[in-house]
Amino acid sequence: MTTDRPRTSLLGTTALLFEAPGETSLETQRRIWAMAHEAAGFPGVREAVPGINNLMLAFVEPPRRPEEIEQRLIELWNVVAPLPIAGRCIDLPVVYGGEAGPHMSDVVEYTGMSVDEIVERHSAPTYTVFALGSHPGYCYLGGMDVRIATPRRKVPVLKIPRGAVSIGGSQTGVSASDGPSGWNTIGSTEVAFFDVNRSPPALLQPGDSVRFKAARVLR
Repeated sequence: MTTDRPRTSLLGTTALLFEAPGETSLETQRRIWAMAHEAAGFPGVREAVPGINNLMLAFVEPPRRPEEIEQRLIELWNVVAPLPIAGRCIDLPVVYGGEAGPHMSDVVEYTGMSVDEIVERHSAPTYTVFALGSHPGYCYLGGMDVRIATPRRKVPVLKIPRGAVSIGGSQTGVSASDGPSGWNTIGSTEVAFFDVNRSPPALLQPGDSVRFKAARVLR
């Protein structure tokens, strides 16, 4: 459900969530990035974290007048200019299908497309990193062809490996670590999205871009 007005809500006593109106788009994310840049300087704010269509503010201590901060965020949304971030663009070699993509057959069945068509459409766009979340290093990517959108799995998989390339609804992403997932894994990459020995540990940041390159297609 979407609304034409922003929404705000408290998360416990030391955090606040701002939710933008409308559908997810690059333009909306650029406004969220701009808001995060501005809100990071608000008094008492410890961290401003952009998400998909939202912004979370974490405070050093519980704010005395959270309603004033909520109103300030709504006013900021109405006037802020989108912030275009010219980040890095990296190519990710992907092995599609077979053991690397155990749910490719489910995407084939749902979309009615062949494996080659799905690989072609999945690897064609240049994806923008909208936000980081879910687990350390995980990127929410915008720009997937809606023709290969596939509903999330009714029964989540208890463990998919790091590097799994998956589709969930109208989004796609790469798992940065082993863990459970309700998305459909169609391939895998050896590129590490999170490494504690790297500075910064996360490979990508909001505004960076990703291009999937088909290294092999297994059948």
